[in-house]
Amino acid sequence: MVTANRRQLLGGAGLSALAAAIPGGAYARPAAGKPDLFIGTGGHGHTYPGAVLPFGMVQIGPDTDNSRWDSCSGYHKGDSSIMGFSHTHLSGTGIGDMLDVLVVPARGPLKLQPGSLEQPETGYRQRYVDEVAEPGYYRVQLANGVAVELTATERTGLHRYRFPAGPGHILIDFAHRTIDSWDKGVVIDQASLALEEDGTLTGSRSVHRWAKGRRIHFALKLSRKPDRVAFFGDGDAAAPLGARSVAGNQLKVALFFDEAGGAPILIKTGISAVDVAGAKGALAAEAPGWPFDTARRAARARWAKQLGCVRAEGGTPAQRTILASALYHCFLSPTLFTDHDGRYVGMDRAVHQAPADSPAFSTYSTWDTYRAFHPLLTLIQPERATMFARDLIRQTQQSPYGPPVWQLQGVETGTMIGWHSVVILAEAHAKGIKADYAAAWPNIRRRAFDRAFADTDASLGRGYYYDLGYVPADKIWESVSRTQEYAYDDWAMAALADAAGATDDAAVLRRRSGNYRNVLDPTIGFARPRFADGSWWQDYDPIQLGHAPDKYRDYTETNGWQATVLNQHDVYGLIAHFGGDAAFERKLDALFTAPSTLPRNAPPDISGLLGQYAHGNEPDQHAAYLYAYAGAPWKTQAMVRRLLTEMYKDDPDGVIGNDDCGQTSAWFVLSALGFYPVDPVSAVYVLGSPLFDRVEVDVAPGRTLRVVARGNAADRPYVQSVQWNGRPWSRNWIAHADLVKGGTLTFEMGATPSRFGAAKEDRPPSFGRIPI
Repeated sequence: MVTANRRQLLGGAGLSALAAAIPGGAYARPAAGKPDLFIGTGGHGHTYPGAVLPFGMVQIGPDTDNSRWDSCSGYHKGDSSIMGFSHTHLSGTGIGDMLDVLVVPARGPLKLQPGSLEQPETGYRQRYVDEVAEPGYYRVQLANGVAVELTATERTGLHRYRFPAGPGHILIDFAHRTIDSWDKGVVIDQASLALEEDGTLTGSRSVHRWAKGRRIHFALKLSRKPDRVAFFGDGDAAAPLGARSVAGNQLKVALFFDEAGGAPILIKTGISAVDVAGAKGALAAEAPGWPFDTARRAARARWAKQLGCVRAEGGTPAQRTILASALYHCFLSPTLFTDHDGRYVGMDRAVHQAPADSPAFSTYSTWDTYRAFHPLLTLIQPERATMFARDLIRQTQQSPYGPPVWQLQGVETGTMIGWHSVVILAEAHAKGIKADYAAAWPNIRRRAFDRAFADTDASLGRGYYYDLGYVPADKIWESVSRTQEYAYDDWAMAALADAAGATDDAAVLRRRSGNYRNVLDPTIGFARPRFADGSWWQDYDPIQLGHAPDKYRDYTETNGWQATVLNQHDVYGLIAHFGGDAAFERKLDALFTAPSTLPRNAPPDISGLLGQYAHGNEPDQHAAYLYAYAGAPWKTQAMVRRLLTEMYKDDPDGVIGNDDCGQTSAWFVLSALGFYPVDPVSAVYVLGSPLFDRVEVDVAPGRTLRVVARGNAADRPYVQSVQWNGRPWSRNWIAHADLVKGGTLTFEMGATPSRFGAAKEDRPPSFGRIPI
């Protein structure tokens, strides 16, 4: 196992009149929005514009590059050529993988290598024009004259190619993959391609890159029989004339048409992680015949329903586009990992059968998504949150490592630190999501207490954490962040222990969750590397990533500034540790106003700087809301509004950092609604500054949450007062249990700060308490 570190359719069903529900009279129906699938495909957003269903197994789309950090998704809007169209992609991640089964429609001489970005004509790459992407559909015109259309079902990718008159061919590059400098040894092996008697092309391979040892199987059919088929093995060696199969590691097959023009050439490809039979089953169940237009209409309808759960009015047209696009990106992953017959590959690498109502999923970026993405789903897609909770419980039971860290295609990648799937489960339990949490507890307990897990993968330094109460910087990489994140996982595991009836374990874990303080030096007011003998790094600089820049990082994709405010579960303990409300408020002011300088060894993930606050990365994305705990909620309101308007744009460079499987998009959605879950496990939201005048959110069948911001404007970000269902609401927070009942949350907005929510009794709870 490898441990690695690393933004149309808002309109939905008819809306009931608001007159009876909203005090003060009726309002018009919120306006529809339209997502721009190219938001996030430029800059460092790492998203892709391909065709996919919500949380679908297949993500078919264009690959423009596969060999640099900004092509982690396989696509970057700044690239000028397309390699081909593969069937699996990652959205917003900081590490690349997938890009399985590349299909290349081509004309002229057969080229088996892609060529370079700088000189695409040296290979099979093609320049392109007229690119169009919408939910569930993609279209582009290649420079070789081929018109391309793509759509998808859950487990199949559908292609439609219109060739000019004359010969043409389709290359299947089964050696295509993400390439990185840290790849070691053989990355693809056990590959095979075969043409069956009925014309079905099948293939299998193992990939040992990020998700090491993952398997991919496919079955592909064409609407027209090719005139010739040529297989190529390792080193692009041609298989014997007439061969109907090839085996090895780096495989390709070319399908030739003497006359490719005329009727379009249709392709349908089913995929499976289990076996070729599963891929064939996907074709049989989801793509009988040649249903391209039918599938496209179904995808459009599916997305309209999915995106219609949130409807907004007000703000600017660009902001409504950003909201729709952010919602879209929140519905791409985790991805379905269950075959049509219910089989899936578990974390133990064995084949299992999933219950019909609890399918298996892949692509859990838990270090990122526990913060806002999963909380958003508990509000707007509780049935999906239930699926994910049950799946994570099953994965926790099956995995030899316990609760997942970063699961991809049934493989524990061990990427990032901590095992934040426990936070997702603890939050789901706190919000009433029904699942058998006790079933996961034995393996969660092993992670929590068993020293056999103390120094493996994302658990590095746990032995020191048990004995010293912190991870020492002279012993373990990323020690400060590990200490803090292990403490937060202890907080989440304590809640799960209570759910399992393990009250003694819960008490120990709750006490241990206070270990975060042990790397926060109150004498200087910063998270500071600490050594095994108890001493602190003396030449401390909060800008730096570590005490030995060429050897160690003491923080995970952060520095001392950002790590200082990482705590989420014991904010009042944090405030007290740093000297009280006024001192903590000054610390937050300094975070947002410090010079935005970074050391030479800073990873590109630390982006979107406002002072030393980094909105483009996850660890401090809750920081603007911490003012509310220190009695300065107006500063939360002003800063949240600023981040909403400065960190997101309606263009390809519109996500300020990696979208990380929807996390940065989810921050926008929740903050635009006017609230945010600083500590998801607490099941409460801190109030902020709503961006739109009116938003409706379907929180359950027949239940609608309405957020109204009266007097809202770009220069009026401050909350003057709040009402909940027409009654005065003095608290600067609201519980999930209230919101999911439906109702109307009304903000009165103004141009100047007010004292709303500043009283101690009105501040948000933390560590299970409110300061009074």
